[in-house]
Amino acid sequence: MVIRIIFLCLCGIAVLFLTLNATQPENYYGVGIAAGILTAAVGLLIENAIRKVPIGVVLGATTGLLSGIVAAGMVGITTQSLVPNLAPFRLPVQIFLLLILGYLGITIGMRIGRDFQGRGSAGSVRASSGETSDKILDTSVIIEGRIADLCETGFIEGTFIIPQFILHELQHIADSSDSMKRARGRRGLDVLHRIQKMVDIDVRIVDNDFPHIRNVDAKLVALGKELDAKIITNDLNLNKVAELQGVRVLNINELSNALKPVVLPGEILRVFILKEGKESGQGVAYLDDGTMIVVDNAKRLIGKNVDAVVTSVLQTTAGRMIFTRLRENGEKDKEEIHATRETA
Repeated sequence: MVIRIIFLCLCGIAVLFLTLNATQPENYYGVGIAAGILTAAVGLLIENAIRKVPIGVVLGATTGLLSGIVAAGMVGITTQSLVPNLAPFRLPVQIFLLLILGYLGITIGMRIGRDFQGRGSAGSVRASSGETSDKILDTSVIIEGRIADLCETGFIEGTFIIPQFILHELQHIADSSDSMKRARGRRGLDVLHRIQKMVDIDVRIVDNDFPHIRNVDAKLVALGKELDAKIITNDLNLNKVAELQGVRVLNINELSNALKPVVLPGEILRVFILKEGKESGQGVAYLDDGTMIVVDNAKRLIGKNVDAVVTSVLQTTAGRMIFTRLRENGEKDKEEIHATRETA
């Protein structure tokens, strides 16, 4: 902010100096003020545009522009020496050379800078991180948000790689006309900002892209191969495709299922019957982690807490289901007698 204020002041001083040195300064005050405002506005617009461009591209464009100006000067001097008859057209020729060679210099410099930065980002990611620390985040896992909670626990650390095409997809979702998609996209961007602020996580934005590949999931798999990195996702299809192509995947849903408490047949659970089950007479309850519990003959006990005995556990792609039956009074009495004998 301070630099911007200094820049505006310098523009005002320069315009004031030029106006006071005019032959009739009182006739140029309005023009001078307009010129100062226009100069400052153009400068701020250029500064704002440069902030959105990677530093490698800016340096490449600047170097290319300077090289183009030098080349235009050398060509102009050489042409004037070899063809003296072009002296009357010296200024137009020089302007033409500056425009053409300056534009070519900027274009070539930007391309070289972009390629250099892309290779540098990939190289630095490989060099600075170990074999298991490079992780590429999928759009779905960013939007979902559990990855940020997991990072805060300290179980995941290292380098998170965010390719530009994932950022573009998030921005496209955030700019959607659909309010639900827009909210999901903005949530994803907020999650990324949250992860960036974490001390143990190094977030790298890379420009690596694969123009010949149109599908985002396929691009993620190709990037995982190129950087030898893992992909963090909760997309089952991406999980299967990546594993078929030799790219390791960390699936958040699989981690969530692995962390659920283990129950064995015969264990007793205290549950609240919430609703009726699909089969006749069944009641349905849920554990704190969302695991569904089906209780036989518990339809009549909806809205009550009951003791249920685990009979079997079924693991599905959607999650885990626990099948139980109501605990009988006789079983409760036997357990109390057994506990009394052990105490005695």
